[in-house]
Amino acid sequence: MEIRTLRYFLAVAREENMTRAAEYLHVTQPTLSKQIQSLEDELGKKLFTRHSFHIELTEEGILLRKRAEDLVSMADKIMGEFTALDDVTGGDVFFGLAESYQIRYLAREIKRFKEIYPGLRYHISSGDTQQVTEKLDKGVLDFAVLAEEPDTARYRYLTFPKADVWGLVMPSDHPLAEKESILAEDVVGLPLFCSEQGWKRDIPRWCGEKMDELHLEGSFRLSYNASLFVREGLGFLLTFDRLIDTSSGSGLAFRPLAPKLETKIYLIWKKYQVFTPIAERLLAKLRDRFA
Repeated sequence: MEIRTLRYFLAVAREENMTRAAEYLHVTQPTLSKQIQSLEDELGKKLFTRHSFHIELTEEGILLRKRAEDLVSMADKIMGEFTALDDVTGGDVFFGLAESYQIRYLAREIKRFKEIYPGLRYHISSGDTQQVTEKLDKGVLDFAVLAEEPDTARYRYLTFPKADVWGLVMPSDHPLAEKESILAEDVVGLPLFCSEQGWKRDIPRWCGEKMDELHLEGSFRLSYNASLFVREGLGFLLTFDRLIDTSSGSGLAFRPLAPKLETKIYLIWKKYQVFTPIAERLLAKLRDRFA
């Protein structure tokens, strides 16, 4: 199985049309069809279901797409790393980020670093711990930012300067918005939104025995999406401060939890990671700043 063939497969999966995919790849349609057929023969599975005007992935095709995306990203990253080995002034660095207002500290340092090394090209993706560590472990990412304590047997890390504060986001005209802080008993029986990670790891630290009395209406990986449900009156969002616009006129309000609940944020990388020169220099700058 060649990387080129996987690129062909991903193009067809994206375009859902063999002709458009062939045009995008600058190959003939018979050539592309032959490559896809060869890939199906090699795997012993049908990857596409053909319809009159489009094609769609089978279940086996959906599985391969996820694996192929990782493999192609890995191949691109390897090529970029070897290209950059002799270039200490530029190159690519890949980050996977959790949601936190403290990402601004990372952005600030990247800006300063890029003023010195304008050849830096940084790539950002977002996700929860499971998503970003999976890509980090596969080598698709150089660094990840987690909202939980890292596994020190597998990763090295830097701790961000501050901690994120948990609170409740609600419509600004709701009676709870009149309170200075939110107790666990205030939200018993209410429809709550929270990240799955936060619900399992952080919220129990706050509410203790009342956890069984809380109702998770839905889980979201992105707080912004959850805030839209709050706006529609579907529930209340447990999240970090400063992720959602709760300023005057926004229609939403944020109140901190009591007792105070905080989560530290960490920048991590694999314990025996070999970096490109530009990534090594960036990490050195981050060490100095975060220290």
